[in-house]
Amino acid sequence: MKKIFTALFIVLFLAGAMVIFAETQQPAITKSYGAVSSTAYFKEFNEVFTGDWQKYGQTFTVLQEKYFKNIYTVLIIAIPLIFLLHFLIIGAFKFAHSGEKIPWYSLLGRVIHWIAAVTFVIMLLSGLAMIYGNLFGGGAFIRFLRYTHGLVAIIFAVDALILFVLWVKDAIPKIYDIKWFLVMGGYLSKSKKIIKADKFNAGQKVWFWLATIGGIVMAVTGYIMYFFAGTTDTLRISAMIHTFLGMALLAMFFVHIYMGAFAIKGSLKSMIYGYKDAEEAKVLHNAHYEKLKNEGYISE
Repeated sequence: MKKIFTALFIVLFLAGAMVIFAETQQPAITKSYGAVSSTAYFKEFNEVFTGDWQKYGQTFTVLQEKYFKNIYTVLIIAIPLIFLLHFLIIGAFKFAHSGEKIPWYSLLGRVIHWIAAVTFVIMLLSGLAMIYGNLFGGGAFIRFLRYTHGLVAIIFAVDALILFVLWVKDAIPKIYDIKWFLVMGGYLSKSKKIIKADKFNAGQKVWFWLATIGGIVMAVTGYIMYFFAGTTDTLRISAMIHTFLGMALLAMFFVHIYMGAFAIKGSLKSMIYGYKDAEEAKVLHNAHYEKLKNEGYISE
């Protein structure tokens, strides 16, 4: 019996303390009881102690604990497996490399691209390491990666702005990009079919917009989280945006790597030397090829 009374006393004491706290913080709440329904009163009273938790906190916690890491794990495993199956079943496109070499990327564009590529890979690996920090034991190593992630992000953000200015004209969506998506650029067929596409095909345009605009948004949200530059809810929202954009960037990065290094044999050379072989340009970037031909840049 003594234990029951003790427990009851503790409960009453805590309840009283909560009421006193509510009275000092929001006097109008407790005084208005009776003027509003019990449900409305409870919601208003509960707000004193939970704050904005009811708005974003619970959603963020559930996503953080149950979904974010699992989704990243699925992406890391599933996407490479899908591309492995594609490579084994469909194989890579092969084009003649003996024909005319068409200027495709300027030296400035290539340099800016490779800076973006290197910094992006560093951010990707360091970001994933932080997500799976427990596998690396946490501690000083993860803190070092956090600092590296933030520093490299600054370089990437500046580089992404330059890249945006250089290539935005070539990345403007066109009506025929819809058809490109409907046939997946012809990559689901073993035969090479001429697909109407610009200097950047529809898939590359998506990657461009996601990597530049999305990358800048990632930099902004990352800044907010890194320096705690905002309210608790601002930090939560920034973290959710940062994480979801990170998922999209990870997925598209896998696509970009596969298409550039494996799906089209020799395609990566265009970003190294700046030239694209005529047959590849004619088949995979037909609209831009015809434009160059009409302007006299191609001798065929």
